[in-house]
Amino acid sequence: MFHLASAEDILSGQVTDVYFERTRHMLTELGKDAHVAVEFILKKFPRPNNWGIFAGLEEAMTILKRLPVSVDGLPEGSLFFEDEPVLTIEGRYLDFGPYETALLGLLSQATGVATRAARCKKAAAGRPVISFGARRMHPAIAPMIERNAFIGGCDGVASVAAAQLLNIKPSGTTPHAFILLVGDTVAAAQAFDQHIEPEVPRAILIDTFNDEKFEALRVAEALGEHLAYIRLDTPSNRRGDFVSLAREIRWELDLRGYNHVKIFLSGGIDEEKILQYNVIADAYGVGTAISNAPVMDFAMDIVEIDGKPIAKRGKKSGRKHLWHNRKTGERIVQPVAHEINGDMEPLFVQMMRAGKLLYKPQPPTEIRKYVLQQLERVELSGI
Repeated sequence: MFHLASAEDILSGQVTDVYFERTRHMLTELGKDAHVAVEFILKKFPRPNNWGIFAGLEEAMTILKRLPVSVDGLPEGSLFFEDEPVLTIEGRYLDFGPYETALLGLLSQATGVATRAARCKKAAAGRPVISFGARRMHPAIAPMIERNAFIGGCDGVASVAAAQLLNIKPSGTTPHAFILLVGDTVAAAQAFDQHIEPEVPRAILIDTFNDEKFEALRVAEALGEHLAYIRLDTPSNRRGDFVSLAREIRWELDLRGYNHVKIFLSGGIDEEKILQYNVIADAYGVGTAISNAPVMDFAMDIVEIDGKPIAKRGKKSGRKHLWHNRKTGERIVQPVAHEINGDMEPLFVQMMRAGKLLYKPQPPTEIRKYVLQQLERVELSGI
């Protein structure tokens, strides 16, 4: 059996911490249910981040749209910073409070993945980045992880199920296993070229048997103009100076007229290594760095009870909205009742009112486009 919570388990509130069940029981016995406002906010990013890409909203709304609540927040794919609310919920506490565990989990992991993907895409400076992380996660959540990698900026995903969810074609090359079974890199490359549909780019691993430089030349000679990429995925104990190795291969390919052949790097790639390898690489496959990205430690905090501002120590009370100045980039968090300067525009949108769904989720391709536009306004930190 697979150790999974079903959709019914999540929607019925079974995936919750036990103290929420006890809280529900005690509040019911005391007759203490109240109308509350809560906000989802991140006090501190996991290093080295200093910005994030908000994700997981569509799944969170799958829970919330069944409840008699009002919701405001950032559209999925929005850029956000520390100490900025990303989502607010209003309603009777017992109607939605027990879902805190599930809601935080949906937003925290998805946002972590989307943010790491965005950092890798930002580092790649226009070069393609493909998500290779399906083998580093529980397969049941592979589509969720890959979806958030895609909306975060990845150009493609390797998982077939995730590609179907995204309505795109899966991306990939050839595994070492295939080359080992065929017994020769060139023979494997020729089989790929002969049997795989022509619209799939011919991207061939060259580090299975022999010296990478000579294997690259052999494959280029065999496939000619059909060869799109040679892929390096050399184990770390043989990698040495990856840039020097790739430069040597690039030199030999160019010298023989194979300028069209691009270099695809994978294996232990993250945004820091992408910055190092941009001098020689044309595309990247990123696995663990994205699929196992640090989660964003969102909190769901009560900020108002029965219309009165209140919060625990260390938190700011009162309902808030997030505003920005499109021209200057200035962003401010203001209490909802405060008037705002005419140059400032709201970043929050109305998603639900008293149980009525108002927000229509955008297709992943549109969310990704929005993310890429915003990435032009930020820099990588901590590198």
